[in-house]
Amino acid sequence: MSIIIFIVILLVLVVSHEFGHFIVAKKSGIRVDEFSFGFPPKIWGKKVGETTYNLNALPFGGYVKIYGQGDDFPGQNGEEVKDVKDPRSFTSKPRYIQAAVLFAGVVMNFLVAWFLLTAGYMSGLPSSVAMAPKGVAIINQALTITSVVKGSPAELSGIKIGDKLFKLTTAKDYTETPSAESVQFFIKKHGSEPITVSYMRGSDSKELIVTPKINKEGIPTIGIAMDMIGKLKLPIHKAVWEGLKLTSDLTIGTAVGFYKLISQAVIGKGDMSAVTGPIGIVGVVGDAAKFGFIYLLSFTALISVNLAVINLLPFPALDGGRLLFLLIEKIKGSRINPKIANTVNMVGFGLLMVLMVIITYHDIVKLI
Repeated sequence: MSIIIFIVILLVLVVSHEFGHFIVAKKSGIRVDEFSFGFPPKIWGKKVGETTYNLNALPFGGYVKIYGQGDDFPGQNGEEVKDVKDPRSFTSKPRYIQAAVLFAGVVMNFLVAWFLLTAGYMSGLPSSVAMAPKGVAIINQALTITSVVKGSPAELSGIKIGDKLFKLTTAKDYTETPSAESVQFFIKKHGSEPITVSYMRGSDSKELIVTPKINKEGIPTIGIAMDMIGKLKLPIHKAVWEGLKLTSDLTIGTAVGFYKLISQAVIGKGDMSAVTGPIGIVGVVGDAAKFGFIYLLSFTALISVNLAVINLLPFPALDGGRLLFLLIEKIKGSRINPKIANTVNMVGFGLLMVLMVIITYHDIVKLI
């Protein structure tokens, strides 16, 4: 079931992204030859007007074939525009229109995330009590696990992100409906004594035993971060504004995260465990679905933001790389040789596929 949900999410996000390129190209008078979800081999295709719509076998991306763009993606013949002055070609348009076509996919991913988070706020989005807008009540508050340290007593015992704590018990003591502070005090008070943790996972009540570990500072810890989380339900006008703010915050946070990841990789300190590919995302999608539709909605918005940021990276074959080519052409005052551009994009695409294989391998290793 998780795989089906993941494919549906990917379908929505990829189609949205490619639709951005598609609609701006069409509105700008540029011919669009193909609109494809996934990569070949082709399963199904239908030509409507001048555009062929394809459904391909590998559901890990998609593309539009825009006349005159010199695309190099699978399933495209890489034809060159014989007459760059052809009014229906990509290259005949001013560079600001070309940039708008390339940037439109990213904008669509941002808009999708905004729409999903707005819908989430209108329905009741899980939110931190401390971060709630002034004058807005948060219902169904509960102390929720927000992160679990890898290899910690909490992870080894089975505690997961999203679990809601409601009771801690030892042989002679207990605390109910705890706060983050009371949990920390309770653990510190009982040292390395085993603690029975009672919690809610989705709609199920569960228990497990975790034994705190004494850290270097001599303080007992189980390796979790907690926050008081509840449902924040807003009227439509406030939901739209808060959805925009959260989408912007997620975009900035994701961009900073990618910068740190790439900069660490450049100096040889990259950590592949921090990167998740399709197989890993399937697992996370399954977990999100278990917690409810709103959690799944929020996670889909996060994936959409990630797609937007990734596509803006100035790397060949990505939208950011093509935008960089346009900037170079603007500075030099002439087009980059199409053969060179196509070759660079093809190499970039190949490297992306290799990276995807490596990430998928690490996902499988994590499962094993």
